[in-house]
Amino acid sequence: MGRYLIWGGSGGIGAAIARRLAAEGHQLHLAARDAHKLEAVAHDIGATFTVADALDGDAVRRATEEAAAGAALDGLCYAVGSINLKPAQRLSDADIEGDFRLNALGAFRAVQAALPALKKAEGPSSVLLFSTVAVAQGFAAHASVAMAKGAIEGLVRALGAELAPKVRVNAIAPSLTRTPLAATLTANPSVAEAIAGLHPLQRLGEVDDIAPLAALLLSPSSGWITGQVIGVDGGRSTLRTKG
Repeated sequence: MGRYLIWGGSGGIGAAIARRLAAEGHQLHLAARDAHKLEAVAHDIGATFTVADALDGDAVRRATEEAAAGAALDGLCYAVGSINLKPAQRLSDADIEGDFRLNALGAFRAVQAALPALKKAEGPSSVLLFSTVAVAQGFAAHASVAMAKGAIEGLVRALGAELAPKVRVNAIAPSLTRTPLAATLTANPSVAEAIAGLHPLQRLGEVDDIAPLAALLLSPSSGWITGQVIGVDGGRSTLRTKG
């Protein structure tokens, strides 16, 4: 069984991934800012944890050291992100910089800090990052998040090349998924129904739609997959069923 560090382990998708990996018997270390939620998830699945802000370089290094404990890490998942939807004219430099720092720079720092432990793994270790369907599809009011997540897709390919064959690097690009982060969009039934109808599969995503693929990409079972951005999006990025 492997040892994995999950950033965003108290969030909707991060916690679902952690639960899935724990059910498979893996050893987990979770990191997130929300101490109360993080402790609850960790206690529930028997994981260790570090309360840490992904934007704090010292905290990232501390969480990584506590996760590895001087040994190897078999995988790292950075399930941290933002949903900042504003028209371009309303976006400030602070919006753009904040989304980039949290989504892209945070992911890079997490990977960079974990590299020594990832390279100690017996077989190829795995890094899993998160993009969004909004990179492949142009959506209004998504400029800031699409820019930040577009950087993630570039990072996946650059690191996938640089770190091969010792470390595999992939990303999942979801469409709108029912999580606490997305509650402003999913809590209103009429809005949620309208967005669901834009997907060929006619529903929004659930965290348990994401977790199985995430667990696969983190595991040795996906040992010939690297440098990929895989959509889990109800078909929205590639299919049109009307018109």
